[in-house]
Amino acid sequence: MQNVDSKLPFKLVYSLGEHPYLGYLIEPHIVQLNPNGSYSLSYKRIFTNTIGDYASALDDTDRRIIKLLDDIEQTNIIKKYNKKAMRPLDFFGKVFDQKAFDYLRPRIEQKMLDVLQKIGNKPFFLMSKDGYPANQPLQIASEPTSILFHFRRNETETRYFPTLKYQGHRLDFMYKGAQVILNKQAWLLLENTLYYFEDDVDGKKLSPFLNKRYIAVARATERKYFETFVTGLIEKHHVYAEGFDIKTHRENASPVLKLYYVEDGESFIQLFFEYGEHEFSAGAEHPIRVSLTYDEEKDYYTFHRIKRSLTWEQHKTEALEKAGLYKKDALFGSYLPSDKNISIIDWLGIHQEELKQQGFQIRQEKSDKHIFIGKTLLEMAIEEGNDWFDVKATAHFGPYEIPFIELREHILNKIKEFTLPNGEIALIPEEWFAQYEHLFQFSTKKDGLKLSKSHIGLLYEISEHTEVSFHRKLEKLLDFESIEDIPMPVHFNGILRPYQKAGYNWFHFLQRFKFGGCLADDMGLGKTVQTLALLQKQKEDLKGSEHPKTSLLILPTSLLYNWQKEAEKFAPQLRIHIHTGSNRLRDNFGFSHFDLILTTYGIVRSDETMLGKFFFNYIILDESQHIKNPTSKAFKVIKTLKSRHKLALSGTPIENSVSDIWSQMHFANAGLLGSYSYFQKEFVLPIEKKKEEEKALRLQAIIKPFILRRTKDQVAKELPPKTEQTIFCQMTEEQAEQYEAIKSEYRNALLDNSLQQNGKGNQIVLLQGLTKLRQLANHPRMLEEETEMPSGKFEAVVEMLDAITAEGHKVLIFSQFVKHLQLFREHFDKQKVTYAYLDGNTRDRAEAVSSFKDNEQTRVFLISIKAGGVGLNLTEADYVFILDPWWNPAVEQQAIDRSHRIGQTKNVFIYKFISKDTVEEKILALQKRKKALSSALITTEESFIKSLTTEDIQELLK
Repeated sequence: MQNVDSKLPFKLVYSLGEHPYLGYLIEPHIVQLNPNGSYSLSYKRIFTNTIGDYASALDDTDRRIIKLLDDIEQTNIIKKYNKKAMRPLDFFGKVFDQKAFDYLRPRIEQKMLDVLQKIGNKPFFLMSKDGYPANQPLQIASEPTSILFHFRRNETETRYFPTLKYQGHRLDFMYKGAQVILNKQAWLLLENTLYYFEDDVDGKKLSPFLNKRYIAVARATERKYFETFVTGLIEKHHVYAEGFDIKTHRENASPVLKLYYVEDGESFIQLFFEYGEHEFSAGAEHPIRVSLTYDEEKDYYTFHRIKRSLTWEQHKTEALEKAGLYKKDALFGSYLPSDKNISIIDWLGIHQEELKQQGFQIRQEKSDKHIFIGKTLLEMAIEEGNDWFDVKATAHFGPYEIPFIELREHILNKIKEFTLPNGEIALIPEEWFAQYEHLFQFSTKKDGLKLSKSHIGLLYEISEHTEVSFHRKLEKLLDFESIEDIPMPVHFNGILRPYQKAGYNWFHFLQRFKFGGCLADDMGLGKTVQTLALLQKQKEDLKGSEHPKTSLLILPTSLLYNWQKEAEKFAPQLRIHIHTGSNRLRDNFGFSHFDLILTTYGIVRSDETMLGKFFFNYIILDESQHIKNPTSKAFKVIKTLKSRHKLALSGTPIENSVSDIWSQMHFANAGLLGSYSYFQKEFVLPIEKKKEEEKALRLQAIIKPFILRRTKDQVAKELPPKTEQTIFCQMTEEQAEQYEAIKSEYRNALLDNSLQQNGKGNQIVLLQGLTKLRQLANHPRMLEEETEMPSGKFEAVVEMLDAITAEGHKVLIFSQFVKHLQLFREHFDKQKVTYAYLDGNTRDRAEAVSSFKDNEQTRVFLISIKAGGVGLNLTEADYVFILDPWWNPAVEQQAIDRSHRIGQTKNVFIYKFISKDTVEEKILALQKRKKALSSALITTEESFIKSLTTEDIQELLK
């Protein structure tokens, strides 16, 4: 090889040469031209990346060919086969063997075929033995060559040889130095011409005859030879035979579906085609199939050549796929339904008629059980009693009608096989196990199907996918969307928003059909006011009736006075008795004088016997998640209490686990979700551990009629942009005693004559005293760090906070006392709650703000009023907690405006927490009276104190 001067004439040529290890390869070379235009002896092997100055000799086809030939150059071949870099000498000397050749050569040949199809009339040469690329010109045959294989069988042997025909003349290739340069699709080099073939002939079928006239097969081995080699040859090529017959058959074909039933596994079908007596599996590559018969008497072989209609077969395959099957296994041609919820047997039953019309036969293979294939459906009719439903259901398997109750044990124990009267095995459809298991689980009869009326949701869900005929009254009950509109009570002070009115109507829907329910509206949407409207309506409707009129409301201690205040505001005619404290009633006789008894979960545990003997109109649980643990004493006692109606109220009926809902639903509608252990097995584990969406939807269907939930987002248009509510909190008994003691101490010091004599000194004492009382109203630990005394307000705030953050909302918590915020920090740290914090000592305000704004998990921001009252934009929050009242409402408003400002797209709820019967309650009253003083000018407590009269001070320290 010499360098080629790109400034002088040159030409690109392709050269066929034999590599000592890899077989025949084609290489591209640039060859310098002599002045007369002939090829000189100077040439250069080129690659895609070395074309450089020779680009003018190439067109687009050349570039594609050179790219293909780059891939089969020995260095690149070695790289692909051997991950380590290796010199060709080392590779071919140490690594290369027959196994490597068998792996590499087919890949090389695929590229060579591609090149030969592209090369056309481009300069093509046979390389000399010393590597000169333009040695002898090659030409590619202008048309394909045909091949005919000959077999001559006589008494001793069968001789086999091929003959070739090119352009209508026999091509003599034996003993002519011919070479097979490609095997995969044979290409034959003969006298500087490359021949290719009509059919894809394997070059190995030609190689033995390059220097041999025929191959002889002895009689002793001919049978196996005929069954394998000759059969395959007749399928693909033209064969001429003497001494045996080749018969061609053209038959009308029919498609056959063979069912393979797998008892404890996945049954499937295979598609076959029958041509007369001959059967073939679907998915053939060749249109000819050959079978062999042997007549021993005549010692004569006959090859039967069956011509298949592959286009027709393909249409049948496509028909199956269009009907909902997919090919699971290409090798064996097994088919399964695309819909994973049905088995292949269900699918066959559904499509049986359609398949028969299209000419398919259905057969069963390799099973001692005969499986029923036919239409399967379930008919259901439901009749209504007073408190129950009778379900009449019949399963149809083809002509057989089976009472559905006979399938009870099969459905509950997931037994698929059901024996029909004729002995055939019917396979219960997969979806029946999922759709009707709960029908049997919740049925109260063993020999029939009888459901409690509370299982209306289950029947409603069944009616979505099953043809069910209902009693007319039941149809009305199922129509949840058109609940009757109930007039508001006459003596109710207030107007319910449309969604609240819908909740009020829903309460009456439950009452009418004797259901219990759970109102699960987001916090702040008015569960209290909807319930008070119901109770006032009950008072008015039951006047003079014999029904029990007294209702029982059980709630957390922290919400006791909030309910009392709301009742005074909205339903002042309700006679309310608070059943708490050490002086509470010991006899339930007194209850009947009241419309509503308010008590706490703690008192209920203590007064089990007394409460258990009274029959209430309504028993209502506020924050009903308090009974989520079915082993708790509160739940065990509450489920024994007696009433006509039951209601649960909770913004978060499911706090941590799906299992939370069981006890609340059991309280509202006993038996609705079965036993607790059944509920765990059937719903909690599948939903939480296995993420089974179907079980979640089933549970939702069962409880849907009895849970009404509206979120803030759903009712956003009905809410004002800002909703403020005061939450009155009860101090604990110890807290209240300490408060009274400190209040008396300061009252005695200040309310004598010295108050008028030493004004300035008294102001300081008054400020100290009021500050102490305000701190104690928040939490006793603000005065004594080591005390174990609990705080009523702290418990109320934590309870509401848990409910709100569980719903994904963000909350700003303001206090003017840093000590108060620190108590919440300690609580959050213990509970591993992520929060942001800001007071006057916080150095990096920006980091605190961004962690709240940007981190989805940071749902709480503790802020001291002095540090965070201005300059912050926190529109991510839609709840604001004011932990303690300020003398100046303008300061309070600044805190609220951190969230309720431009950019806020959500409705904002503001909760002010006030300890009942404390100076905090008095401050609220003072704020209203002293509006003139509550201007922006009065920003300090001292300036507010100076404005107080003796009467004001007496009022504060009452």
